[in-house]
Amino acid sequence: MLVRDAMSTVILTVGPAHTLRQAAALMSARRVGAAVVLDPDAGGIGILTERDILNSVGLGQDPDAEHAHAHTTTDVVFASPAWTLEEAARAMAHGGFRHLVVLDRGEVAGIVSVRDIIRCWVPASEPAPAL
Repeated sequence: MLVRDAMSTVILTVGPAHTLRQAAALMSARRVGAAVVLDPDAGGIGILTERDILNSVGLGQDPDAEHAHAHTTTDVVFASPAWTLEEAARAMAHGGFRHLVVLDRGEVAGIVSVRDIIRCWVPASEPAPAL
């Protein structure tokens, strides 16, 4: 199975000036763990994850004063829609992250998460093993 089969094509994007509270509210409302940050002034595409927001709040920073650009990962590992799910999982495990931005011909085509991969590998219709 390929990344294109698992990825979400509905992507939450935020700008670099969004506060962390605004980004968190949007992520919560859409039930996603990451937002793509589009910042043409800082090189283009980054990612802001729930972990980035949690780290900021854990440091005592004010989510109404902190902006996405200060917490965005800009050295993003991008996936191709033609990657296998094994390749995507390997990249995530190697990099220690749970989301990959998917690029197709230089454009954001989707985002794939660990949860997306698990859903493909273990359909929800399968019963959970007994403990």
